Amino acid sequence: MNEQKDKKKGSRNGLLKLYLSQKLIKIILVIIVIAALLLGVTRYFSTRGTTTSIGFENIGELATQSAYCKEVNVLEGSRDLFGFTIPFTQSKYIYSYGVEVKAGFNFEEIEWELNDHTIEVRLPEAEILSTELDTDSFEVYHEKESAFRKITLEEINEGLDSLQERARQDAIDSGLLENARSNAETILTGFFGNVYDMDEYEIVFKDK
Repeated sequence: MNEQKDKKKGSRNGLLKLYLSQKLIKIILVIIVIAALLLGVTRYFSTRGTTTSIGFENIGELATQSAYCKEVNVLEGSRDLFGFTIPFTQSKYIYSYGVEVKAGFNFEEIEWELNDHTIEVRLPEAEILSTELDTDSFEVYHEKESAFRKITLEEINEGLDSLQERARQDAIDSGLLENARSNAETILTGFFGNVYDMDEYEIVFKDK
């Protein structure tokens, strides 16, 4: 009788140990999953794209000067309630890009005529031809995003437009258009010098 009781007791103890070990394993797995989510063990990012259309056109532009500007931009967003910012809903990015701004002229708008020994060239006003982001120059100085207020793609695009507009204005303020005009005269003088003898002809540049 005692042996049977001992066997039953041992069986119960074995089942209890098995049950407790399974519970312990489940608890450990739950802890690991929660820790992974909180610590961000893995971060996944992917990007895919497809070409929707391609267009080609003739370009008759004479780029005569470029400027490289480094611009810092700040993107901020938060959720407000009755005019007050709700805590923990602020997102903020501070970053910079290098921007190349090119200036010059439209070839079709440049006019010239030959009068005796004078070549008269009429130039329109210099203009901005292109503004390009240097994606390799991208730097992040501050990055904080709230799960309750994420920065949208539309806001990111608006920020990049603002950054490029500021780069254009900085380049213009630094004399980009004036330098473009001066270099245009030098380049066009070289063009005419390949055809005409500059010892016999004088080039006169005028505003159109």
